[in-house]
Amino acid sequence: MKRLKEARLQVKPWVEAQKECDDLLELGDLLEGEEEEETAAELEESARALAQRIDALEFRAMLPGETDPNNCYLHIHAGAGGTESCDWAAMLVRMYQRWCERHDFTMEEIAFQPGEEAGIKSATFHVKGDYAYGYLRGEAGVHRLVRISPFDAGARRHTSFASVCPTPEIDDSINIELRDEDLRIDTYRSSGAGGQHVNKTDSAVRITHLPTKIVVSCQNERSQHKNRATAMKVLKARLYQHELDKQRMEQAERENEKMDIAWGSQIRSYVFQPYQMVKDLRSDYETGNVQAIMDGDLDAMIESVLRLNAGVAVKA
Repeated sequence: MKRLKEARLQVKPWVEAQKECDDLLELGDLLEGEEEEETAAELEESARALAQRIDALEFRAMLPGETDPNNCYLHIHAGAGGTESCDWAAMLVRMYQRWCERHDFTMEEIAFQPGEEAGIKSATFHVKGDYAYGYLRGEAGVHRLVRISPFDAGARRHTSFASVCPTPEIDDSINIELRDEDLRIDTYRSSGAGGQHVNKTDSAVRITHLPTKIVVSCQNERSQHKNRATAMKVLKARLYQHELDKQRMEQAERENEKMDIAWGSQIRSYVFQPYQMVKDLRSDYETGNVQAIMDGDLDAMIESVLRLNAGVAVKA
């Protein structure tokens, strides 16, 4: 059933595009020799929109990974830079939220640890949508920000870092063995808003996988049982990604998740001052429209990285 669903996701849009193409060609034949400029302009606009849809379908066809069609867990952590980096991590959360809205994806908070003065120390979100992981997997790594600090009375320029780690949501067809003796499960009171129930009961759950030291938490549900079930799903996803990364390390000495969240390990730079530019250091794709990027207009940036990983020429 899973393979059938994936096949339908691939085939149905192409069938619809083919039908629309046939309809446009037929309409074009009917208009041949006519001088109705308004109708011709509408036909041209429809053809342009169809071409853009076909480009997007061709790009999706370059996401052949087993887990590419899946939902995604998105983990964001502040790095070196103190309050500056906590604020930068919160800005990245907003950026991905705006990107999800553009794609009609949902982005649900699972765990959240606020910064001491501003922003967040870490947060985990569940991103739901077709090919959510396939699109976001190229975002893994350290993101660097350069700007005039709003927290510096001297208005000096600061550099901040935060890491982004996407992991695929996995289903029961992928077996992840979890032994009770390898887990440490702690309960605590949820932080932030949530009413009296949240503040007075130990409903939040933190699970530590002792062999790998991976820690996950969940606090978005009122029920400890539900939080535990969600945390277990996140843990399985993290362990699955951990094993994939381990295999890649055996082939190449490069793994973004294990880099220090500091200078020299970034995959993308966001410069607000003294000039404005966002540049991906892997694909060399750059843009001067920083505000658009921070408002979630990430498609061209994401596509440049995924095309690079797929061995396909990056579009100008």
